[in-house]
Amino acid sequence: MSNPGLSYDELHEAWPLLSIEDRVEGFTLLSRAESEELFDMLDAREQAELILDLPPGRRRIWMRLLAPDDAADVIQETESEEDRAVLLDLLDEPTRKEVLALLAYAEDEAGGLMNPRFARLRPDMTVDAAISYLRRQREEQVETIYYAYVLDNQQHLKGIVSLRELVTASPHKQVREVMNTEVISVQEETDQEDLTHIFAEHDLAAIPVLDENGHMKGIVTVDDIVDVVREEATEDMHKIGGTEALDAPYLQVDLLEMLKKRAGWLAGLVLLGFLSVLVMRHYEGLLDNAVILVLFVPLIISSGGNSGSQAATLVVRAMALDEVRPRDWWRVIRREVAVGLTLGTTLGIIGLITSVFWLSFFDSGGGHHFAIALTVAISILGVVLWGTIAGSMLPFLLRACSFDPASASAPLVATLVDASGLVIYLGIASIVLSGMLF
Repeated sequence: MSNPGLSYDELHEAWPLLSIEDRVEGFTLLSRAESEELFDMLDAREQAELILDLPPGRRRIWMRLLAPDDAADVIQETESEEDRAVLLDLLDEPTRKEVLALLAYAEDEAGGLMNPRFARLRPDMTVDAAISYLRRQREEQVETIYYAYVLDNQQHLKGIVSLRELVTASPHKQVREVMNTEVISVQEETDQEDLTHIFAEHDLAAIPVLDENGHMKGIVTVDDIVDVVREEATEDMHKIGGTEALDAPYLQVDLLEMLKKRAGWLAGLVLLGFLSVLVMRHYEGLLDNAVILVLFVPLIISSGGNSGSQAATLVVRAMALDEVRPRDWWRVIRREVAVGLTLGTTLGIIGLITSVFWLSFFDSGGGHHFAIALTVAISILGVVLWGTIAGSMLPFLLRACSFDPASASAPLVATLVDASGLVIYLGIASIVLSGMLF
């Protein structure tokens, strides 16, 4: 490292640009408080890389600092079984068992996100005994003591009670008398995206996770969901942009991996682009007799592609936020028809005025300025309307086929609308301009 005396702020700012060797060197020079703060701010992949590159004597300290669910995340980010074994060996035996149980779940399920360490109480305990018991549990590094879960002898969830309710209740009351039995819970296999909707809808701090027999296995906290939301949003943004989701921060993805993520989409779009070539070939005779029409092709197809991309982006995001469900497709299409007609008419008028002025200024079109401009205006209206409908419906079609709606990327929508937009444009031209230019 060129400057081994980097401060915490300097190291944190430069972290994404540093090699793993420089990161380790700078990290080991921080104070214990600073290194803990920086370590907590790293994502699971960066934590895994850092721990594996630390001197063997220091690895155990940092691995054991992690809660079981965080340790499982770190282990899942490693690329080899050998590295996983190394990290597992750093844990104490009880934690290792907890982590192995979590690794049995898919990482995007509630079971893979949950922390098995949570505050638990029995329903027959007195409030005074419950508070004392929570103090002891705090020493066991439970996820939170602000909410305790009331379980029977078979570990079935019976209710939930907050620390505030315990503190304000009579010390001689039993926990069952102050607990809330209306508890929102999820199953182990609940998808992380569904979890985010539950958290948002009910404004929860944590959700208990139950197995198929109703036994409580752990809790998922809102801080876990914050990471999930960021990952899901990032993945959707990548897909909407026309690339596969990156598995690491942008600057940490090597060139070959970046090419793999992006080349497939681009190659597919190039092949789809040949649809436009086929359309142009079909209307070759028309274009030979009315070359002036070619000048407006970029204007027409960009109008349709842009309107389609807008609609697709809005619908995909609405689906992600659960604002729109598959059954709402008819409401969406009615709305987008109205929007498409309004936008298309507005843009068509702009296109009509601009085209007349342009054709007159350059004296193009053989004296048929208004007819050509009218063709352009009607085409813009038709293409924008079609692009809006196609862009809004494609996410619904993808979901119906069990694909991610976010795959309705802006480049994909634009490419599909381009070909159909040409059909609309040249079809209208063959009607309006018949007998004038050909």
